[in-house]
Amino acid sequence: MIQRHTCENGLRVVLENIPAVRSVTIGIWVLTGSRNETDKNNGISHFLEHMFFKGTKTKTAQEIAEAFDSIGGQINAFTSKEYTCYYAKVLDTHKNYALEILADMFFNSSFDEEEMEREKKVVYEEIKMYEDTPDDIVHDLLARASFGEHPLGYPILGTEEHLKSFTPDTLRTYIKERYTPNNVVISVAGNVDDSFIKDVESLFGSYQAEKEKGNISKPAFLAENIERNKDTEQAHLCLGYNGLKVGDENTYSLVVMNNVLGGSMSSRLFQDVREKQGLAYSVFSYHSSFLDNGLLTIYAGTGKEQLPILQDTINNTLELLIKDGLTDKELKNSKEQLKGGLMLSLESTNSRMSRNGRNELLLKRHRTLDDMIKEIDGVNHEKIRNVIDTTFNSSPSTALIAPKLS
Repeated sequence: MIQRHTCENGLRVVLENIPAVRSVTIGIWVLTGSRNETDKNNGISHFLEHMFFKGTKTKTAQEIAEAFDSIGGQINAFTSKEYTCYYAKVLDTHKNYALEILADMFFNSSFDEEEMEREKKVVYEEIKMYEDTPDDIVHDLLARASFGEHPLGYPILGTEEHLKSFTPDTLRTYIKERYTPNNVVISVAGNVDDSFIKDVESLFGSYQAEKEKGNISKPAFLAENIERNKDTEQAHLCLGYNGLKVGDENTYSLVVMNNVLGGSMSSRLFQDVREKQGLAYSVFSYHSSFLDNGLLTIYAGTGKEQLPILQDTINNTLELLIKDGLTDKELKNSKEQLKGGLMLSLESTNSRMSRNGRNELLLKRHRTLDDMIKEIDGVNHEKIRNVIDTTFNSSPSTALIAPKLS
């Protein structure tokens, strides 16, 4: 059962006790990401995530790393378009120690200028590494083709130009604007009882917002086309269709449909593109939900001479889906696949911490496993037809990275 608690300052705590395990995972979720940035500070959410590991008033970056290594624990973080998460997984006997270090990083990071300059070089290399993986960066181009100059179209990593402008004061100002208590959720899952909520509250429950900033605007779906010539072995193609926002009542219907389209090895895209024609090693589709909209993405990579055939094959697969919907067998198998994946995903404290943290941060509500299975079982051909008609009712955005086509 999930315990929820709101501190006096507005910060929320969610805790799920899983007595059958010996680990505890603690996550600090912050409602800020690249969509909360501007054209002047794009990349700051991700860079700030890096800097939280670079030392506090009492610990160096090495001492933070050694603190978790010494107890056999793990600590990490990630940044997305709408949220940032700092998390640690430790044995249940070390949960308070891990919480204290996370709190120290959260409140007392020093943002030393020398450390900042070194870490900028690290992120420069991360950006270069990303540029060298066209099958990754083509998804950033698709976001730009879909949302244009809106912040949802920004790359999470930002650019070297943006990074150069960041100073300790830049980071502190951003924290004051975005790391406010009402934007923070502490999610805990594992062998821990609800008395741990008091421990969380003692460290996080009294700090106050100095400044709040933050209305977001819903972007229009632009369906533009972006092409980039790059000396690659393959052409990398992405198509984007307008999707559903977080918590939309039709989400499970869309996910069931997407499983059949390109979400598994038995999917139509995998079978039509890879198995029947050998056009691609990697071909798939997935749905991303944001606070006020979503994006259904189709990706495939192939040799440049096969690109026209690949595009025709994808279009033919989509046309058949739009015309006939799913078969009874596809609908049944996809629902069972979705239920199986959902139940398997709940077997680790990491995944439960993540699910609960994200749900509390974005939805402010939680559904039981039985509730979710009931929703999946309720998906039928009529609902599938509805999401197909809604999703594919206009031209897609497209992004392509390929060698110069002669």
